[in-house]
Amino acid sequence: MMISKEDKERLIGQSEAADRDPQWPASSWSVLEKSGALRWSIPRAYGGDGLAPVDILIRTEELAASCLTTAFILSQREAGVRQLLKGPERLQSRFLPALAQGNMFLTVGLSQLSTSRQHLGPSLRATPLESGGFQIDGEIPWVTGADAAAVIIIGASTTDSRQILVMLETNRPGVSIEPPLPLSALTGSRTSLVRCVQVEVPPEMLLAGPAESVLGRVGGGGLETSCLAMGLSAAAIEFIQQESVKRPDLAEIASKLDANRHELRQRLHLFATSPPRDSQEVLTLRADCTTLALRSTQTSLMIAKGGGFVAPHPAQRWARQALFFLVWSCPRPVVEGVLSELTT
Repeated sequence: MMISKEDKERLIGQSEAADRDPQWPASSWSVLEKSGALRWSIPRAYGGDGLAPVDILIRTEELAASCLTTAFILSQREAGVRQLLKGPERLQSRFLPALAQGNMFLTVGLSQLSTSRQHLGPSLRATPLESGGFQIDGEIPWVTGADAAAVIIIGASTTDSRQILVMLETNRPGVSIEPPLPLSALTGSRTSLVRCVQVEVPPEMLLAGPAESVLGRVGGGGLETSCLAMGLSAAAIEFIQQESVKRPDLAEIASKLDANRHELRQRLHLFATSPPRDSQEVLTLRADCTTLALRSTQTSLMIAKGGGFVAPHPAQRWARQALFFLVWSCPRPVVEGVLSELTT
C-alpha cells in the first residue's frame, strides 16, 4: 500500500514537531502503521508484503519528503530487518512476524563498526563465554529510538579482532540507555548512547559472525541512506518549483536541480535491481545525493529569504536536516567525495 495523500499531509503537518520535540513521534509512527509501511520489506511468509527493493525505495523517498524524522526512524528499523533477513531462520521466525504487525520496535547500533570512533579503537567488546554466547562491554554511541526498542541489533569486536552481530534485548541486566542526545535536527528520533556492562547474550541471539568485517565493504550505510537524502531534496526542490511559478527567474535553477535529482534517482534504482560489483559506486552515489541535499535545501532557504529562517517555515528545517547527512553513516570515501564538492 502506498502512503495516501491524506497521510502525507498529516506527516508534513507534524514534521516540524517531530524534528524539534524530544518526544517519540507517536502520531507520525501511527501513520506508518496504518499505511502498511512496517510490512514493506518483510517477506510474505512472515506476514509482510515482500515488496521489491525499488518499490521500497520509491515509498521511502516519498516518506522522507514528507517527514525526514519519521523516515529516519523507519530506516533504522529497516536496517535491522535487513540484517535479520541475512541471519538464521530461527531468529527470523521469532521476530519478523511481530515486526510486520507493529507489535515491537527494532533498531540498530552499528556505527561503532563502521565510522564512529574508529580512531579510538573498539568501543564495544565481545568476550566469548563457555555457553557459546558472549559478554558485551562498552558503549554503543548512536542508537535511534533506543528507549522504544525491545531489541537492538548491535555490532561488537571480539577478543581476536573479529566482529559479531547479536540481538541485544534491552531489558537484559547491564544494559542502560542514556537520555536522548540534543541533536540539531531529527530530535524526535530519540537517538541515544547505550551502555553495556557485563551483559550476557545467549548463543541463540548470535546473528552473524565472527567475521573480519561483518557488515561488508560498504558498512552500515548504502542505498537507503541515499534514498533519504533524495527525499529531503525532493521536498526542497518542489518548494523551489512552486516559487518559480511566481518568479520566472528561478525556473532555470529549479530545472537544473530537478534534472540532477532524476539522474541520481535512476542510478539509485539501477543499483537496487543490479547491485554494482564495486562498492565504490554505491559510496559515490551517496556522496552525490548528500551534495544534492545540501545544494537544494540551501537554495530553498535563500529563495525563502528571511522568512525561511524563522520556524516553522520548512526551509530552515530542511537546511538543518541536510547537515545530518554529513555525519550519519558517512564512511571515509563519502566524506572525501562531499569535501571535494564543497571545496572546489
